[in-house]
Amino acid sequence: MAVKIVRDGASFSVVGAIQVALDSSMYIVLTKLGVPTPPANVCGRIAGAALGFWLNGSVTFAHHDQPRFRWRLIRYIMLWIAMTIISTVALTVIGHRAGLKHTWWAKPLIETVLGVTSFLICRHWVYRK
Repeated sequence: MAVKIVRDGASFSVVGAIQVALDSSMYIVLTKLGVPTPPANVCGRIAGAALGFWLNGSVTFAHHDQPRFRWRLIRYIMLWIAMTIISTVALTVIGHRAGLKHTWWAKPLIETVLGVTSFLICRHWVYRK
């Protein structure tokens, strides 16, 4: 059991790093182009989530007895919405208090912290029957 958790955690971390890089890059580019924080964050998170859903389902949690695709997707979307709300509120508050450039540094940190919670929820609910 502990070996599976470590293996899942390591794989999830690699996938998560790729997601955070894609998500944060898109967020920074969009905000530099003048897109407000909330829609820029949602766009970045959509790009990262699409990649992450596919990679985690086919690599990280592939050895789990997974629910049907439709149920996995519904669960993933529910988790994504909750995490996106938290991320967007945090970035908006940081932007108002400290300025846009501070959100560029905060974005990957926020997403990494949310990733820990996301791992546990994905492992025990999204990708498991």
